[in-house]
Amino acid sequence: MVEENRLFTDYRRNVAFMSQKLRVEKSFDIIERHLTVCNRDMCFFYIDGFVKDGEMLRIMQYLLSQKEIGTADQLEKKLPYVEVELTSDPRKIIRAVLSGQTAIFAESFSDTAILLDLRTYPARPTQEPESDRVMQGSRDGFVETLVVNTALIRRRIRDPRLTMEHFSLGGSSETDVVVCYMDGVADSQIVDEVKKKISSARPRSLTLGYQSLAETLIRSGWFNPFPKIRTTERPDTASAQLLEGSVIVICDTSPQAMILPTSIFDYLEETDDFCFPPLTGSYLRLVRTAILLLSVIITPLWYLSLEYRAILPDSLSFLVPDDPGALPIILQLFLVELAIDGLKIASMNTPDILSNSLSVVGALILGDFAVGVGWLCEDVILYMAFVAIANFAQQNHELGYAFKFMRMMILTLVYFLGVWGFVSGILLFILFVSTNRTISAKHHYLYPLIPFNPKKLFSLLIRQKKRDFE
Repeated sequence: MVEENRLFTDYRRNVAFMSQKLRVEKSFDIIERHLTVCNRDMCFFYIDGFVKDGEMLRIMQYLLSQKEIGTADQLEKKLPYVEVELTSDPRKIIRAVLSGQTAIFAESFSDTAILLDLRTYPARPTQEPESDRVMQGSRDGFVETLVVNTALIRRRIRDPRLTMEHFSLGGSSETDVVVCYMDGVADSQIVDEVKKKISSARPRSLTLGYQSLAETLIRSGWFNPFPKIRTTERPDTASAQLLEGSVIVICDTSPQAMILPTSIFDYLEETDDFCFPPLTGSYLRLVRTAILLLSVIITPLWYLSLEYRAILPDSLSFLVPDDPGALPIILQLFLVELAIDGLKIASMNTPDILSNSLSVVGALILGDFAVGVGWLCEDVILYMAFVAIANFAQQNHELGYAFKFMRMMILTLVYFLGVWGFVSGILLFILFVSTNRTISAKHHYLYPLIPFNPKKLFSLLIRQKKRDFE
């Protein structure tokens, strides 16, 4: 019986039950298609728009050409298709139909249904991600279709140890999630911990993709802005991380793949580092690291020098502006911080054909106008321009905003406490980074600094000639 998680033994009751549960009469896109095959009724349930019309037509033509259907097991072995499955679980059948598969019921095998994976999803091409471009290297990227993303990884790693385990989460959304890892390469304890957390997660839905899943897997205080999970839209990056022992989590409808576990030092690496010779790659990585660190402390240090201008040596006198502007410097810095975010938001909501020109022209006009009327001084515009550009030295926007919040916190402490405020801000910055939680208690956010692994730390800072993935 259906109440016992099994289909009825009566074909017509099964069809009526499925029609009621799927609400065929209410939803125009859920199709209930009846055929007469070998003088007996056969019913198809599928969603219009998810089914490959040509494949469905060939399956129906094949069935209509048969002289005898036989049992479900016999028909399964004869059906000329690659993905066929038998099931008697009504919940599994309903979920399969709603996810795009086709369910077949027939009078000759009333207590069993055949599931055909004839689905196809609307998808965009696997083009290079806009936010993670490279000067050299592959130009494909993840898309919103799960099987396409797993195929892009399989294309690069032809090793039977590559394991992809499937999960279904999200209450009403029932979103497909895949955990990818290299068996024998990835830490088995971390793999088990990731799978356990995903299995036990009970999100209401995963309609927002990986972000909903990330917030479900790692529940921590909202006050720590540093990202808990590193993501990538590049299949070559995900494949390299798999070979290094990381665990990749891919969520259907999301073009980002989560790389677990995560360390703050992982953000220092980018694909371009490995598309150039070791010397060039090391130079790019060191410059990126220096720019990111400088973006946190440059405005607090400059403001601190203004507070102690009386003791500045003559060689640093250029730091003091000739015309400080009508507004206090501290207010100017915070106003420009907000103005930069305002320009970003406006640029994102501007049509592509106008966004670049309007964002640049808007920044130039606003900056020149503010200096001209005396609101801002030129030095503030200079330092904040550097900060705005420095945020793009790495591709993770969440980390960029974390640095922004740390910079504003240090600046506020400098305003109230002077030198001690700067020292306190740096200590709080270190505290936020060191206490940031990751998905595994075994893996610290400051690894390989904590616990200290000099070889790994050196390889993160200096591009190596050859990586040993075995």
